Amino acid sequence: MMGGGLDRVKMALTLKFISAAHKPLLTSFPYKPLSISSTNVSYAIPTNLTSCILPVRRNVSQSFALYASQTNPSLASASVSDASPLSGVEDALASYILGKKKATEVAHKVWERIVREGDTVIDATCGNGYDTLIMLKLVAGESQQGRVYGLDIQKDALENTSSLLEQSVSPNEKELVKLFQLCHSKMAEVLPEDTLVRLIAFNLGYLPGGDKTLITEPQTTLEALNVAKDILAPGGLISLVVYVGHPGGWQEWETVQEFASKLSVENWNCCKLQMLNRPMSPIVILLFKKC
Repeated sequence: MMGGGLDRVKMALTLKFISAAHKPLLTSFPYKPLSISSTNVSYAIPTNLTSCILPVRRNVSQSFALYASQTNPSLASASVSDASPLSGVEDALASYILGKKKATEVAHKVWERIVREGDTVIDATCGNGYDTLIMLKLVAGESQQGRVYGLDIQKDALENTSSLLEQSVSPNEKELVKLFQLCHSKMAEVLPEDTLVRLIAFNLGYLPGGDKTLITEPQTTLEALNVAKDILAPGGLISLVVYVGHPGGWQEWETVQEFASKLSVENWNCCKLQMLNRPMSPIVILLFKKC
């Protein structure tokens, strides 16, 4: 038997993933997610992954590798670590379930598997700039050709983001980031014509350390999501961390969930990660656009 709690959760996730052939392990919008009772977490996987229930001899990473072959056939012959955009996420997920990682850290781990050097990405809600910085590191690389567009309606947020970048990266890298004091619903206006985006990330709520009465709003967030789905490149990701512990947070979450549940199965894989016994914890939403 495994001794550590983290190892037990990893085993539970593995067993859940390979449990019963022809039976969906986990469900995505609009169906009710399956709860993993031992960890009190609701964990949803894109519906086309339900075909990946495999014999015990295959591990979770190998099962996830089938996802890549479905969304990008050119990767089908690659190694497990290279083929799957979700391989390597299991440890972060298990740590999150046990309270050892934040929701944003799980999202960041997925970004690492989606974003490539030279990509164009959008931080739709810059906040204090931590997501912007991570995005920059992912797209810059040695080529210094990627591009990060950051938006926030608050001047303080953009100043905090700019300051963090100045402290953390070279001037050449910082030049790859363009910041705009705009609502996230205006993101398409800052892009060059015909630009497709690999990753669009949202942290919904209020500015940490700022005025808690200034929050993202359901209506403008819905407008932003409708824009995001149109400018997202095939194979790209819309990533949301929705904070619900403030007034208006649950209403915004319900708006996001309704939007995601209506995206077509033919073109999208939509899932959420939500702690059931921590109702005020942030909720992670991952919207994968099929190739």
